[in-house]
Amino acid sequence: MTVAIHQGSKTYGEHIIDDVTEAIDMLALDAGFIQPGDHVVLKPNWVKEHDERYPGPDQWEHVITHPSVIEGVIAWVAPRLQGSGCITVCDAPQTDSSFSRIRQYCDLDTMINRSRTQWPGLKIGLLDLRPEEWHALDGVTVSKTELPGDPMGFTHVNLNEDSEFVNFHGLGQLYGASYDMQETRDHHRDTTHEYLLCRTPMDADVLINIPKLKCHKKVGLTCALKNIVGINANKNWLPHHTEGTPDQGGDQFPAATLKAKLEHSLMGKIKRAIFSNHFLSKLFVPVKKLGRLIFGDTQRVVRSGNWHGNDTCWRMVVDLNKCLFYYDGAGQPRTKPLRYLAVVDGIIAGEGNGPMSPDPKPCGVIVAGTNPLAVDSVCCALMGFDWRKVKMLAGAFAVKHKRIASFAHDEICMVSNVADKQKPLGEFTREDGLAFKPHFGWVGAVEL
Repeated sequence: MTVAIHQGSKTYGEHIIDDVTEAIDMLALDAGFIQPGDHVVLKPNWVKEHDERYPGPDQWEHVITHPSVIEGVIAWVAPRLQGSGCITVCDAPQTDSSFSRIRQYCDLDTMINRSRTQWPGLKIGLLDLRPEEWHALDGVTVSKTELPGDPMGFTHVNLNEDSEFVNFHGLGQLYGASYDMQETRDHHRDTTHEYLLCRTPMDADVLINIPKLKCHKKVGLTCALKNIVGINANKNWLPHHTEGTPDQGGDQFPAATLKAKLEHSLMGKIKRAIFSNHFLSKLFVPVKKLGRLIFGDTQRVVRSGNWHGNDTCWRMVVDLNKCLFYYDGAGQPRTKPLRYLAVVDGIIAGEGNGPMSPDPKPCGVIVAGTNPLAVDSVCCALMGFDWRKVKMLAGAFAVKHKRIASFAHDEICMVSNVADKQKPLGEFTREDGLAFKPHFGWVGAVEL
């Protein structure tokens, strides 16, 4: 399995379009990978409009996929469609994110219009896949706005016995994306494990995943595998952690301290009581402020499964990739393989407290490959992390049902425009990497 690494400038600009083309071309894909008439879906990472610590129009380059990388992928795809087909650029950002600001800050409309002008025979569209957007006050959701969502609707996938949650000890304690924990648990129990996905990416002839290279608080790194969370239509169907301390069978906190047990019990009850009535949600704003004073700020304190011991979130990520590769837009088994490509934006990456508050890490790399596990394995090595210590990667290689990869880790080989990256991944050393600083909940537990 081959993965390409293009090393170049650590700043964005028009040259990135050529760099993206060079990176993809190193893979020597078959001439029929893109065919006239195809619907090609591009899936960037648009998780949040800015760094959570520093709201503003100039604090996003290290958080989300840069438009020049997206434009580079469009420039590679468009001529291969030969004037027939369509390209859809889409994502489902975090529910409390502002798509209008992402659109504005990244100047997406200008980029899309420029591409339409260059290839007038093609339909090139831009979509926010979310069915609703939440509005927050100091991190507390106080209102919701309904959105059109995916115009093609949703895909319900019953993964069931093929899920990584079968026989998981945390069933019954799973926490999703909101305080309605029963909804998460209803969709993950015994051998019932199901997901609701946006149909546009599931129905694509070709899906090109364009993630950002960043550290991640729950799974160690976010790249190709984790970016597929953005095709989900209901994030509360996604288990993010298991409630409780380790002695209770949970991974919400790393240790069974008195403060952790008190926070789990007290704050959990307050959240459930307040959010059972939507009109009371604003009352939680001062409660949350008080909670920060007593229990510490999330930027410095491990909670909500934000550490290397999270044994829940990686299972959800692997399950979603199984859904993508093994099921079509109707939720039925695929009759032909999905044509898939990942192109990673590592020009300015994110280290530390990712995915929402990472520190900028200028790297100047674009990584490309046709398998998400191979791409993430190379990115993990580039970051200076040991794949065997990242449950998302080790677990994905160990999958027995609906495997994501038919190759072993030591069968991955790198091609590159620089000599020291042109070698088998097994020969990659710590000195070859870019020495990323992990999220503080992963420091000392993931490095090579």
